Amino acid sequence: MTYHAKVIAGGKIVIPSELRREFGIKDGDSLVVERDAEGGISIRTFTQVVKDCQRKFREMVGEDYTVDQFLAERRADWGDE
Repeated sequence: MTYHAKVIAGGKIVIPSELRREFGIKDGDSLVVERDAEGGISIRTFTQVVKDCQRKFREMVGEDYTVDQFLAERRADWGDE
């Protein structure tokens, strides 16, 4: 579905209420604005960006990689173990 957003004074973008409800966007929330590959603009919630980073990290290291393993590796690198 396509939505219309209006740019108001100061470059502020008014996101349609239906989208704000769907994505749980509240007043004061942080959004991430990026240029996309086609030269357009992508707007995502901070939560979406974090989940995307977590997914990419799991793809790189595997599902079973734990924080304890990461810390053990760093300690070994630092000579603490």
